[in-house]
Amino acid sequence: MRRPVTRPSSRVRSRPPSSRRRAAQRTDALAYARGVLDAEAAAILGAKGRLGASFIRALELMRACEGHIVVTGLGKPGFIAQKLSATLASTGVPSLYLHPSEALHGDLGRVSRGDVVLALSNSGSTEELVRLLPSLRRLGAQVIAITGDGDSPLARGSDVVLDVGAIPEACPLGLVPTASSAALHAVSDALAMTLLKTRQFSSEEYAALHPGGKLGRSVMRVLEVMRAGQANPVVRADAPLHEAVVVMTNTPGRPGATNVIDAAGRLVGIFTDGDLRRMVERGKTDFTMPVSAVMGHHPRCVSPEDLALTAAALMREAHVDQLPVVNAEGHPVGLIDVQDLLAARLI
Repeated sequence: MRRPVTRPSSRVRSRPPSSRRRAAQRTDALAYARGVLDAEAAAILGAKGRLGASFIRALELMRACEGHIVVTGLGKPGFIAQKLSATLASTGVPSLYLHPSEALHGDLGRVSRGDVVLALSNSGSTEELVRLLPSLRRLGAQVIAITGDGDSPLARGSDVVLDVGAIPEACPLGLVPTASSAALHAVSDALAMTLLKTRQFSSEEYAALHPGGKLGRSVMRVLEVMRAGQANPVVRADAPLHEAVVVMTNTPGRPGATNVIDAAGRLVGIFTDGDLRRMVERGKTDFTMPVSAVMGHHPRCVSPEDLALTAAALMREAHVDQLPVVNAEGHPVGLIDVQDLLAARLI
């Protein structure tokens, strides 16, 4: 019986790249990535150099707007438009994003006289945007174009043109929106932030629009988390100790402390559960003595307008669980407890 003839495989096995070749590939990849960032940085700097009178005019239109700032764009500029609208809204400027295709099929009803429309398109020839222009005119809206072609149909049909210039893309094909998108994004941010600066938008107003986020919590005031009204425990300094314990027990939320005031209603001390435990440890169980004899004198305090984070830092520093909240006259208008800070996710 003849053995089958084994023929050599026609497949050529590729050898794994050498360590030197792999190192060269990594070096090339890093160099190209840095080139992408260089191209995008250059695009932004180029757009910076083009800012001038048209930017100021656009800013004036936005500031004088009595309606909404409507932002529109398609494709990659559409995503930048959505971000711009969100940035404006988060800083107190009524704004909405309008999808240009949906606008052509009924969503133009979102636009009304007095609105300002920001239209983003690198080419300035996006068909859906250009087709919107006559309708926007009829509705009485003013249009600001942010584009890479100052002589495009979009630019010619707009009231104000922010021309970022023709920008080579940071793409091996020269096609993928990259550097041009970076420029559109940067100019959009410049508009939103300059508008914010001219409006003198306060941190309190910003916090009101961000109640659930970390940024909002960072500017939260003591008055937003303190215990006030019936939840604010108060006892006179000459009251017997048992009265202070009753107040602490019966106050809604059981704060574990009570503010102590003089005859004029000014804060003179604080009595806490910790003070009570230390009394018992020392064998002092006379609950008829005045609370002033065992209270903590000169307690650290905060005002209602202080940052809640300031109160949290003060409590950590002093190793206490409660802080009196006093007004300008020295009257205790509230009490802040460590549990209140925990509930607000401030610690």
